Order: sequence, then C-alpha cells, then structure tokens
Amino acid sequence: MITRLFILVVLTLVAVGIAYVLRRRRPDPPSAPSYRAPAQLDRSDFVHPETPVLLVVFASKTCDSCAGVWELIETVDRPDTVVERIFVEDDPERHRRYRIDGVPTTLVADPHGVVQHSFFGPLAPEELHLALPH
Repeated sequence: MITRLFILVVLTLVAVGIAYVLRRRRPDPPSAPSYRAPAQLDRSDFVHPETPVLLVVFASKTCDSCAGVWELIETVDRPDTVVERIFVEDDPERHRRYRIDGVPTTLVADPHGVVQHSFFGPLAPEELHLALPH
C-alpha cells in the first residue's frame, strides 16, 4: 500500500514537472496594439484654430474604416465645431508629431487644444454625439 502511494506521488510530481516545462516553452500570445492618443494638440496646426471645438480624424486613403468614420464626422454641422481629416499620405509629419500609430484615430479637442475624447477605429454615432459638448 505504501509503495503504491509512493509511486502515485512520484508520478504526480513528474506530471506537474512536465506540465510546467511545456507551459514555459509555449510562446506568449500576440499582444494587442496599445494605441495612445495625444493629450494636447497645438490648435495652430489645424484649420480655424479659433473655433471652440476641434474634431479631427487621422486617417489613411487606403483605410476602409477611415472612410466610414469620415462619413459620420462630415455630418457634424455646428458653428462651434471645426472638422478636419488628416491623411498620413499627405501629411506624415503631423501623424509623427502627434504619435498617431493607428488609423482611424478621432480626437475631440477643446479651445486650448486639450484632447477631451479619443477614439481608435470605427466610431458609432452615439459615441460621437456624447463626445461633443452640448
């Protein structure tokens, strides 16, 4: 009886050791991109810097979801809001300056250039509505 118990304990320890070794050999899963939005924009870099709200989309001409975001953004018709789209192909320097590493990136900035809201990827109409000052 003691021999069988000893063999069972040894086999359990061997199995745990093998599982540990195999787990350590498995590669880490790919990490998700970690996009960061700039906290501040220089309003003089954008059209009509005097307008209270800046709604800007950093995009690419080859990005399908960028086109969808722009279609939504174009519907914003408010005198206190200026909208601007910046293609990486036309203005790579501004993309670099603000460290835009994924498109579409949509930003809502206040009169001082402080980014109040940021969105990465497709944008729902409700999200846009809630992000704009009322």
